[in-house]
Amino acid sequence: MARSFLIVMDSVGCGGAPDAGLYFNDGLPDTGANTLGHIADACADGRAEEGRTGPLSLPNLDGLGLGAAARLASGRGFPGLEADPEGLWGAAEETGGGKDTVSGHWELSGVPVPWDWHCFPNRDPAFPEEVTDRIRGLAGTGGVLGNRHASGTEIIAGLGDEHRRTGWPICYTSVDSVLQIAAHEETFGLERLLDLCGRLAPELHAMRVGRVIARPFTGESGNYARTGNRRDFAMAPPAPTILDRARSAGRETASIGKIADIFAHRGIDLTLGGGGDAELFDLLVERMRTAADGSLTFANFVEFDSSYGHRRDVSGYARALEWFDGRVPEALSAMREGDLVLFTADHGNDPTWRGTDHTRERVPVVGAGAGRRGIGLVGFADVGELAAAHIGIDPSKPGDSQT
Repeated sequence: MARSFLIVMDSVGCGGAPDAGLYFNDGLPDTGANTLGHIADACADGRAEEGRTGPLSLPNLDGLGLGAAARLASGRGFPGLEADPEGLWGAAEETGGGKDTVSGHWELSGVPVPWDWHCFPNRDPAFPEEVTDRIRGLAGTGGVLGNRHASGTEIIAGLGDEHRRTGWPICYTSVDSVLQIAAHEETFGLERLLDLCGRLAPELHAMRVGRVIARPFTGESGNYARTGNRRDFAMAPPAPTILDRARSAGRETASIGKIADIFAHRGIDLTLGGGGDAELFDLLVERMRTAADGSLTFANFVEFDSSYGHRRDVSGYARALEWFDGRVPEALSAMREGDLVLFTADHGNDPTWRGTDHTRERVPVVGAGAGRRGIGLVGFADVGELAAAHIGIDPSKPGDSQT
């Protein structure tokens, strides 16, 4: 029986979103942002030479159709992405609002977000007093630190010493609908941080804040580092996802990476974690070797976004893409007859762009196991439906709801 593997390369957009002008970075619209295309341009121009060199080289994904997908999405070609596609290829456009992780993944799973997320304003302080009072109460501390929009690595570097001295949690946000709480695993305690975020999350979800994220870190002054024990406490989707529907049909479902957190652990039989993308890819290959017939596996590789996109690190992003592409043959060699493997993304995060936020973009869709096939420009939800239909799961119908 067929199996489906839906693999999200977090933030690997390919430009062309017609409504990009409605989304902003540093007060300026995202019009023209193109994560994959601009990285390819930078590599070809010699502007991405740290730890790598030359034009962007993604022969495996490009052979499936990555360059063709980028051309479809943005109407132009890019150096190094010029192969004739041999797999399934197309591009997807988000119909719902937002350019964030939850919105993208939910819509990929067949559930566009039906409301506007609540985002905290870019001012100091960012959070209303009732929120910070609640955090203080749950944490048992005299106050909180941060309370503003910030880069996670930067705010931990700047406030880590004060946090360890006072015990106060570091609270920050971004233009996404999120409240992040950072704390030292040893000084504050990992379980205490997870408990704090887990107890706070339902109250923030009631405000239409999509996620409360625990951001543990370790280290000493001047050498703090976030750990792999991040935990996202996300609102549950408002309707059945492809995971819910597959599980209801008696199919085995599995998540790799942060997928389980994004879907509030709903519709998932097996949750596979890992410290970083290299470990997650090992888990993906093993899963492809062992997954049951008729199963659905949903994976996310986050470091493109978290380590390179937000930090506007073009060389690092290019290195990550080339590393990932180099491992694609391992995954494809683990396929069985009848399998479908889809590679896509949830939004953009153009590392050449102004600001530090995600960018509103179309995303590539490339796959193996469906022959040489162009699917054209589709909606995000169509990508998940393609994975579901491959294992015999009926399409969702208007009016479906989670019971």
